[in-house]
Amino acid sequence: MTVAKKQKFALLEMFLNWTHRYFSDPEAVLLLILVIGGLATVVTLGGILAPILASVVIAYLLYGIVNFFTSKGLGKLTGVFSTYILFLAIYIAMFLLIFPLVWKQMASLFTDLPVLINKAKLLLDGFTEEYPMLLAFGQGEGLAPSMLQELQQWGKTIFSASLSSIPGVISWIIYLVLVPLLVFFFMKDSDTIISWCMRFLPDKRPLLTKVWGEVDEQMGNYVRGKAIEIAVVGISTYAVFLYFGLNYSALLAMLVGFSVVIPYVGAAVITIPVILVAYLQWGWNDGFLYLIVSYLVVQALDGNLLVPVLFSEALNLHPVAIMIAIIVFGAFWGFWGVFFAIPLATVLKSVLNAWPRQEFIS
Repeated sequence: MTVAKKQKFALLEMFLNWTHRYFSDPEAVLLLILVIGGLATVVTLGGILAPILASVVIAYLLYGIVNFFTSKGLGKLTGVFSTYILFLAIYIAMFLLIFPLVWKQMASLFTDLPVLINKAKLLLDGFTEEYPMLLAFGQGEGLAPSMLQELQQWGKTIFSASLSSIPGVISWIIYLVLVPLLVFFFMKDSDTIISWCMRFLPDKRPLLTKVWGEVDEQMGNYVRGKAIEIAVVGISTYAVFLYFGLNYSALLAMLVGFSVVIPYVGAAVITIPVILVAYLQWGWNDGFLYLIVSYLVVQALDGNLLVPVLFSEALNLHPVAIMIAIIVFGAFWGFWGVFFAIPLATVLKSVLNAWPRQEFIS
């Protein structure tokens, strides 16, 4: 046998060993097909199925409250109705109280944008005059006008985007009505829906049961914990901003609350507009320093107290894995990919952990 044939035989044997180890179990092949099919469905039909996917996530989030009620002796239907009434009250309050306030402050921000840009220009001019050596020679005079032009272009872009999105308002209104209805039926008929889906799977499915158990536990802890963290951080930050009288406090607090969805990056990015708005409002004085210190205290309490309490039993992903998940899923699905990057990474981690491995063939 020639050397080339021996190398080909060795490669073939290596490939056969690998396929035997990871794909000899028929249930593993079925699991792979389900994962690929699920990802392909979300990639190709994610925009169309967005209301359904959002309803499933919300119903899954609320089902923890249903389980709490049933553990206290209430029937399932009573627990579902009680949870749904609570959800509906929060849902209506958001659209009658919180969102109008945020929208009003956003409109105020667009109205004040020329004034804010002019203040930023004056501050930048003063900075270049006070610290001329920090800028490259010959660039100081042109820096402020160029930044002013960029900010003005940014404002025009946002305004144009808001105008182009007007035709989609009707779709959003339909979704706002449709999602709560879907949430109710997903909660009420969850057992029926799951039983119907199980009809298409083998009767004996220990691997799928193991994977689902791990995914259900880790994702349940993560999704519910993250919802609590968003609410606590958002409300705490709003209280701080409101106490100091910061402009656009509700808008900034909402952004700070949702920033916790993106670990490491979210808090760092959202801190920049908070500092800019506070500095343009007060300048470098005691009010500015007190607000920034209070804001950093909220962030420190979130990272060192709230997160360990909420996620002590949740997923354990390496920071590098989290960053890769944010980049990859964000590239596929934009904002929603970033939003659900960690839950999706948790699913993949659970699948890999539970994947059956056979011994190498001799």
